[in-house]
Amino acid sequence: MMKKLLIVDGNSTLNRAFYGIRPLTTRDGLHTNALFGLFQILLRQIDSVKPDYMAVTFDLPAPTFRKKLYEPYKANRKPSPDELREQFPYAKECLAAMGIKTLELEGYEADDLQGTLAQLVHGTEDTEAYILTGDRDLLQLIDDRIRVLLIGNKETLCYDTALFTEKYGFPPRGLIEAKALMGDSSDNIPGVAGVGEKTAYKLIADFGTLDGVYDHIDSPTITKGVREKLLRDREAAYLSRTLATIDTKAPIGTALAELAFAGVCAHEAELYRMLTKYELLQLITRLGLRPDCGDTCCVSCGSAEDEPTYEEADAARVLALPDGEVALSAIDGGIALATEEATLLYRGALAEIAPLLARPLVVYDAKAWYHTLSASDLRPTAPPFDILLAAYVDAPMGAHPTESSILAAYLGAIPPEGAPTAHRLLAAKKILTERLSAAGTLSVLERIELPLAPVLADMEAVGFRVDVEGLRAFDRALGEAADLEAEAITEMAGIAFNINSPKQLGEVLFDRLGIPYPKKKKEGAAYVTDADVLGAVRHHHPIVETVLEYRRLAKFRSTFAEGLLRAADPSGRVHSEFKQAVTTTGRLSSSEPNLQNIPIRTELGRQFRKHFITKSADYVLIDADYSQIELRLLAHMSGDETMIAAYREGADIHTRTASRAFGVPEEAVTPELRSRAKAVSFGIVYGISAFSLAADLGISNADAKRYIETYYAEFPSVRSYLDGVVAAAKECGYTETLFGRRRYIPELKAPQYPTRQFGERAARNSPLQGTAADIIKLAMIAVDRRLREEGLDARLVLQVHDELILEAHKKDAERASAILREEMENAATLSVPLTVEVSVGASWFCK
Repeated sequence: MMKKLLIVDGNSTLNRAFYGIRPLTTRDGLHTNALFGLFQILLRQIDSVKPDYMAVTFDLPAPTFRKKLYEPYKANRKPSPDELREQFPYAKECLAAMGIKTLELEGYEADDLQGTLAQLVHGTEDTEAYILTGDRDLLQLIDDRIRVLLIGNKETLCYDTALFTEKYGFPPRGLIEAKALMGDSSDNIPGVAGVGEKTAYKLIADFGTLDGVYDHIDSPTITKGVREKLLRDREAAYLSRTLATIDTKAPIGTALAELAFAGVCAHEAELYRMLTKYELLQLITRLGLRPDCGDTCCVSCGSAEDEPTYEEADAARVLALPDGEVALSAIDGGIALATEEATLLYRGALAEIAPLLARPLVVYDAKAWYHTLSASDLRPTAPPFDILLAAYVDAPMGAHPTESSILAAYLGAIPPEGAPTAHRLLAAKKILTERLSAAGTLSVLERIELPLAPVLADMEAVGFRVDVEGLRAFDRALGEAADLEAEAITEMAGIAFNINSPKQLGEVLFDRLGIPYPKKKKEGAAYVTDADVLGAVRHHHPIVETVLEYRRLAKFRSTFAEGLLRAADPSGRVHSEFKQAVTTTGRLSSSEPNLQNIPIRTELGRQFRKHFITKSADYVLIDADYSQIELRLLAHMSGDETMIAAYREGADIHTRTASRAFGVPEEAVTPELRSRAKAVSFGIVYGISAFSLAADLGISNADAKRYIETYYAEFPSVRSYLDGVVAAAKECGYTETLFGRRRYIPELKAPQYPTRQFGERAARNSPLQGTAADIIKLAMIAVDRRLREEGLDARLVLQVHDELILEAHKKDAERASAILREEMENAATLSVPLTVEVSVGASWFCK
């Protein structure tokens, strides 16, 4: 069996990874998306090729022999973004940790090193080479022992001599000759002016080489115009051939044996250290890397000799721990405890160590600990320090980090499987406290997130009752309505087909019915029938709107009606999990079931709320909803006097905006004009473009642009505020809420324009959305405290969007309503009033 040498074009692969992976950073702001993408590409190809030898080549900034030969060579190349350049050293560190040799040589390009390395296989009888690159120039190296793995946007093609010749019409070495004729604008290789790729390929297919072309310059197959160009630029053609030829005899001083590759995880501890350093924890999990603490030299515990021993202890020993904070971590059959002086294992009843809960505690996932302790009727005296929430405040990553990933990020190592982590929690708490203090975000943790955890735990435990029988009837009604829509679709199509099949639906809409397809379709590819495509053609045929309605009904049935029925416990209550450390803006999310996604602006969504009910006829639901909280925050944070005055006067902001924008008296503003003004207002907050606003409102781009400009003219401070937020975020890398919560936005420095645009939209909206999230969290904490202090039979059961919902006994409903309104409206002091709309009823439909 042939052995295999895998040679990787480091520059090309890192560059492709950088542009192909969304911006990623460590908690300290190091960019890692190219590094992550490089690993993804390498692991895939290592798994496919199974190499016995490996090497990765890189360019150096020093001039090469080509540059000395021809000064304009690559002169038009733009420098790589700083965010990419900074990742090259990280990549080399990680490659070394994988036992992969890297090569770079002054005066030569990475291509030359790849060509030279590939030639090493010709000195053996049992080895073949594979070159991994995104650069087609390397295809010239293909021969009977050398193949090129060409990375494309969708797949990596393995080029051998047969495939190359089939696609190009001449052997691989002919690529050099063709490049001599057609040049290469990306490398500034001149070629023959006026000779393009098609002509160059035909000439080489006909005559084999550049010499062959000039030897047959008078051939009747060469037109007069091409002949004149060839004769005029003969010198440039031969220079171009030299520039385009990869040097396969670079003095690398490396033998094949030196490239031996023992496998990705051959140096497990070193690779583990590198991936931990750059917080590529997904790769640690994917590769199954879990060295013990001695190998990784964890920051929190030092060497293996410093790893603490956990002693088995009874309740008396636990309660005798000296004063000070105590860290708790779950272990099989008990808990681990750590103080500065001691590390213990306790496997007895929690009630026996109840006095310990009056101490300052450190945990991972305080909400989970509240659930654990409540099973024994226990509760900490004060909210524990939660490293999950502290890490979330430090750098919200848009995912719920595990205990191991947090410890890895802040301490430099993942704890061994099953090992007690209590002492590590203490070390992590110290680091996190210092980081949050330095960033000025410690108050966000202490004032908002930590006190909210027990409130959410109680909400999860209590749940929200649903009308199970009513939901079943609603589910059947949705099914019947969907069936009617399906029948209408079949009738309009004139043929029976599977509506849920995108392929069949596309053929019916765009082939059978002749609806114009709004996208460029590749030959042989199936039609796309997603919401964007159908939305673009909805006015061409009534079947499209019917398909959209069918999908709405089907999704609502499966996601909400059936999902809620599955989630209900025997008493008919659903217990959604409120995730506190997921979103980048600070908002809560929920799951199993996800109550945050229930539509609130559709009639179907409003009807669905009828099935959320009280525990009995003696109780009511009290729903309080902030009115236009993000626009009120925009008024406050922008300081726009016109907007502030409108809110202070109690004016309908959308009616006033419509009046000013459309030049009519407020009393003449129609519902349609008000709706348009509302769309403009919220669109401004989310950074909507004139094109998108035009699509949303069904108006021309010119009208949409005029609406936006009129809005800014009416509220002049809004534009300067939003532009200032974006500019500041580009400078420092993050935005802040009024309470100091940060959102880091690496997308602002992404090389891709769409990604940067997303970053700008996020920067505009995050301070508003994040401040709204902070305010409603503060309100939840205050409402929960007041209800407990006054001993009312009332409790929070749901937070969704800008709403809070209480379930209260009728005897306490009036007082509970007053508390809910008071605490929500006074959760923050702004230059405009925070207004809350309160409704009371037997179901969530009480609004």
